[in-house]
Amino acid sequence: MLKIGILSDTHGTIPQQVYTFFKDCDELWHAGDIGPEVLHQLRLFKPIVAVYGNTDGMDVRLIVPQTQLFNREKFKILMTHIGGYPDHYEKQMLTIINSEKPDIFVAGHSHILRVMYDKTYNLLHINPGAAGQQGFHRVSTLVRLTLDDKPKDLEICEFPKY
Repeated sequence: MLKIGILSDTHGTIPQQVYTFFKDCDELWHAGDIGPEVLHQLRLFKPIVAVYGNTDGMDVRLIVPQTQLFNREKFKILMTHIGGYPDHYEKQMLTIINSEKPDIFVAGHSHILRVMYDKTYNLLHINPGAAGQQGFHRVSTLVRLTLDDKPKDLEICEFPKY
């Protein structure tokens, strides 16, 4: 059983809520637009799986890939920054979803929190929204869940954008 913290679109800042909401998590997943200092600081806090986003420079792109496909517990996870959502997946992601058949698909970019089950591809789609200060969102969000026999205990942390 693993407790996972999921975030995206920090754009170079780490809100204090990350440290409190994710304090009991075993691992963090960051879905891009992270910034090099945030990546470094989060690595000091917890083990992290991350992808770069469209605003990340070469300093981040040389450290983390655009897409991650990995396994945790009995689940296959696909994570990228610009991936879309059910019925609106990016073409490249749809190709990977069809070939790899992930159980969980994590994407960022939209700054819109979205958690939904995709019956067509039999996967849980998670977009944790945006945790940073940049962007049009008014409320910052973080997602936490437990991977056990199934993904469970999903919780959302909402807080004002600074």
